[in-house]
Amino acid sequence: MLKEGRKMDWFITLEPEDQEFIKQLVVASGSLKQLAKIYEVSYPTVRMRLNKIIQKIGLHDQQGDDVFVTKVMQMVIDEKVSLSVAKELIQVYKEEKKKDV
Repeated sequence: MLKEGRKMDWFITLEPEDQEFIKQLVVASGSLKQLAKIYEVSYPTVRMRLNKIIQKIGLHDQQGDDVFVTKVMQMVIDEKVSLSVAKELIQVYKEEKKKDV
């Protein structure tokens, strides 16, 4: 069941490129083969990108309303930041957040 007020939060936290990819997926009626043609890449490349987006959406569901943690973990999925650096950033963030309470 969808939580009120959070129906599209998962979409908003995605990068614009990922949002566009989802739009193209819908327009292509879910055809990964068609997406591969649109993006001029192989089917496995499209599948890998879709898997990363699925991970990001799942991550948002796990993390809830904490946009910072979700964004940092999305950076890990995109291989922009290592997992160890992400964990350290999140730990410092949570410690600072506790001080503010």
